[in-house]
Amino acid sequence: MGEVNFMQEEDIRLETTRARFANVVKRHAQLTERLSRDSDKMIFERLQKEFEAARASQTQEINLDGEQWNDGLLATIREQVHMEADRKATSGDANNMPTSHFEEKITYTIGNKVICCLEGTRIGILYETSFAGEPCELYHCVLESKSFLEKMTVLEHTIPFFLPIREVENDLLSSNAMRFIDHIGELLQAYVDRREQVMMFLLFFLDEMICYYPKSVVLLLGDFCFLKNLFAPPFQVRLIKELYGNQIGELYHSLPYHMIEFVLDDSDCKVTISLRYPDLVSVLPTRVKVLAWPLHQFRKNHTSSAVLSRKENGAMGSQPIPARLSYAEDALRTMSLPEAYAEIVLNLPQALQQISQLRSPS
Repeated sequence: MGEVNFMQEEDIRLETTRARFANVVKRHAQLTERLSRDSDKMIFERLQKEFEAARASQTQEINLDGEQWNDGLLATIREQVHMEADRKATSGDANNMPTSHFEEKITYTIGNKVICCLEGTRIGILYETSFAGEPCELYHCVLESKSFLEKMTVLEHTIPFFLPIREVENDLLSSNAMRFIDHIGELLQAYVDRREQVMMFLLFFLDEMICYYPKSVVLLLGDFCFLKNLFAPPFQVRLIKELYGNQIGELYHSLPYHMIEFVLDDSDCKVTISLRYPDLVSVLPTRVKVLAWPLHQFRKNHTSSAVLSRKENGAMGSQPIPARLSYAEDALRTMSLPEAYAEIVLNLPQALQQISQLRSPS
């Protein structure tokens, strides 16, 4: 009877914690909505049109490899921007000026970055993110300096507010502008990668699906989701959905997706999974904890030892002890989230059986 009361108290405490956490998540979502105003969309649309116009008016587009993208080239771009701005300022009417080498408009493409000269003394960087070979969002960053000799500053951007662009600007832009441009691209691509891993992971068990990025990867066949050439063969996806399709719950994540937690409700246990990424440019977590909490089958094997433990140590001895699933933690550290999830659920029955045997009275 004491064990039952203790478990009920534990359940109440868990429900209270869950309710508080849910309230925090709700307030977090409201804050996110308030911070994503129409003005941000207007800035995106305006900058996107300006970038498209700059690329349409270019006289040359140069694709650069890693070695060609260097501080010297960035200095050349800055110099060209200021010389062109000075020329237009002193010409009176730039449209009547004869064509010269100053009017050559060059766009540079480096990996997922497109760098172009905008009106005035501004340099625009367009970041093209992707996932599994499919294009995702575009992000903009506009740099400006009053003169060639003065440091550049971030004039405006469309980068998500929860990514630390101002901190990176203070740390890098004045001392290493090239590294600043590259690091912002790394932050954006890693954020999209982590987010899309979660989205693909969700496809394993959602019954009613909304095709999210990458759209061309998802095929809906009957009641099952098959992933085309990605993460798992179709028969595995079908098996996973049949076994664990409706048993995922309580998915929480931070806005940059560098902290992720979710629960897998098995018939014999509840598996809690916690992921922490070392930084915002990482796509694989380093701090991983996967715990299997006993429910029915485990409790039967645990009851006899719990009664003895309660007699010796009091009621606290009846608290169920979770088992750590090391194979699952290894998978999450080395695989993408959808791959790791497939590995976890396909091997979960065997892992639970082994734990149950180890905990059975000898």
